[in-house]
Amino acid sequence: MSTPRGKLFVIAAPSGAGKTSLVRALMKRMPQLRFSISYTTRRPRDTEQNGHDYFFVDRAEFDRMVANGEFLEHAQVFDNCYGTSRAQVEQMLARGENVLLEIDWQGAQQVRRAMPECRTIFILPPSREALEQRLRTRATDSEEVIARRLRDSIADMSHWDEFDYVVVNDDFERATADLEAIASGRGEHLVANRSEIRTLIGSLLG
Repeated sequence: MSTPRGKLFVIAAPSGAGKTSLVRALMKRMPQLRFSISYTTRRPRDTEQNGHDYFFVDRAEFDRMVANGEFLEHAQVFDNCYGTSRAQVEQMLARGENVLLEIDWQGAQQVRRAMPECRTIFILPPSREALEQRLRTRATDSEEVIARRLRDSIADMSHWDEFDYVVVNDDFERATADLEAIASGRGEHLVANRSEIRTLIGSLLG
């Protein structure tokens, strides 16, 4: 008998919504999930390992991979490029493994076009005040940078209705449990188009 194909989950969020911490917590709860390692043209930080945190390549190699259609999705963020290997994801899915991608909403659009069967999840903060507070506590940024990040995050949140599910990160443990429910096929109550999310979005984008 052939192995059933795995499922692909895509998680996106505005900056400051706590996505990375939630993904780490989810991976601890569900170690059977496979995390796709991205390619990037940025320099590795001191604590990062090639092939573990990212695959670090130069711009010429990245452009070659783009030209050959080797990326499931790719984007340029400021001066650096990031991409998800199509072959890496396909191999894991073919082995029956469930795969998690942590990308932005634009990358999620590209993945949806390439693999319409994927399940997409958007993470929202509980309020605009909570989002601004998280952006302020992340680093010693200037008011100008914080204001720009807040504007960018609000613009990102306007794409919430492109996703299958929405998780609100108002309580970390509950939000992690919600992600686990979706990844386990029990996320019917977390569909994006539910009334409480429409109410929340009104206050977040207002």
